[in-house]
Amino acid sequence: MILRYVIAWIPMVFIGVINGILREVTYGKYLNELRAHQVSTATGVLLLGLYILLVARLWGFESATQALIIGCMWLGLTVGFEFIFGHYIAGQSWSKLLADYNIFAGRLWSIVLLWVAVAPVLFYRLLG
Repeated sequence: MILRYVIAWIPMVFIGVINGILREVTYGKYLNELRAHQVSTATGVLLLGLYILLVARLWGFESATQALIIGCMWLGLTVGFEFIFGHYIAGQSWSKLLADYNIFAGRLWSIVLLWVAVAPVLFYRLLG
């Protein structure tokens, strides 16, 4: 049962990549990097929310506890992917990767992570 939710996480990677591409080819040309990051956070939360809602409607969650476990699993997969891919494939430094967690500097990546973790519970409750 959990395996299907692991597989359901994979499209989230592509949603994130597509969101980043859209940022770079559209509004990212007109906004400074921080502002583009912040807008991209909002669009990412929206796109991921729509996808997670689709997963919730298709497969549902058995309980709020299961939804939270799945959300936390998606959170772990996302953070793991970000650091492994970001450092070893994209060549970003550890300090650059960690800088995206500095909410006091206007970096909002943590909001995306929080959303990935709690959205399944929220949609479980909304869909009843």
